[in-house]
Amino acid sequence: MRKESKLTLAGLAELAGVSTSTASRALKDNPLIKKETRARIQALAKAHNYSVNAAASRLRTQKTNVIAVILNLIEHTEQSITDPFLLKVVGELNQALNAKGYELLLSNSFMATDDWANYFISSQRADGLIVVGQGKSTDKIDAAARSGVPLVVWGDPTTQSSYPIVGGDNRFGGYVATRHLIAGGCSRIVFLGDPEHAEMSERHAGYKKAHAEAGLSFNAALTFPIDITSTAAYNCINHVVREKGLIFDGIVAVSDMVALGALKALKERYVGIPADVSIVGYDDIALAELMHPSLTTVRQNTKLAAEKMVEQLICQFNSEETCSQVVEIALIERRSSHPTS
Repeated sequence: MRKESKLTLAGLAELAGVSTSTASRALKDNPLIKKETRARIQALAKAHNYSVNAAASRLRTQKTNVIAVILNLIEHTEQSITDPFLLKVVGELNQALNAKGYELLLSNSFMATDDWANYFISSQRADGLIVVGQGKSTDKIDAAARSGVPLVVWGDPTTQSSYPIVGGDNRFGGYVATRHLIAGGCSRIVFLGDPEHAEMSERHAGYKKAHAEAGLSFNAALTFPIDITSTAAYNCINHVVREKGLIFDGIVAVSDMVALGALKALKERYVGIPADVSIVGYDDIALAELMHPSLTTVRQNTKLAAEKMVEQLICQFNSEETCSQVVEIALIERRSSHPTS
């Protein structure tokens, strides 16, 4: 019995009465091809069991249509992909990339070693990089950028760099969180997070600005530089209260997970929230609204940020100009702090 030959792209184009390039674009749902033409060619492809040979396509074009998303975790951290905020960002990036025809390859800064350009791009694992987090050092990011790798970073967009950075207005976020606590009657406010981290440094600057604006002295002893985890926050607050007592009446946390760790430590010591201590988190993860009391937090528009990161990366593929971009933040008032509005 003679085996039926597999339909080629040229054969599909002939069936459809179009050029090979038009057939290729239609299968990729390219908007340059009329919607009706795309639908007709895609229907023909389905009827004849035609499928794109992805491996062959990659060999021809030297493109993978894969984007590596690197979680740039700092050394000696316990933060991981299980962090709800990182999961949220990765999920939004996956949707934004898929909408543009790209797949997501998730990795972390430890797996990729020091040479991201060679590990991901030269080896044809990916066409470009999206780095989530600047950490305490941008050395690896800077090295990749110098090699000409297309990359975009989620971080603090006010940082001077040769590559686009997309992120929330961190200084304003730290400011509105602190201003909210001051307006609710707090005067001894802890900053719970590491100011040496790029994004957290800006939030700390906003925290200091709110103090100055309200005529309150900045007390460096109330800045607790901890890892970005609930465990670190829980242990820190337990230690401070045990050794010094309740020396604070408000907490600005650099993430919701940090805030929830602090909240747990205080509740176990029967500290009233917000009666004795008000808490503001950062990120507005799903857990924030479900906790008791529900968590006041600073929401970052991660969906818009993901779309902007993908746009900036595609601009680099097309040799177009790029720029850093700030996405909106908003204070979400809930029950872990005194109402001020």
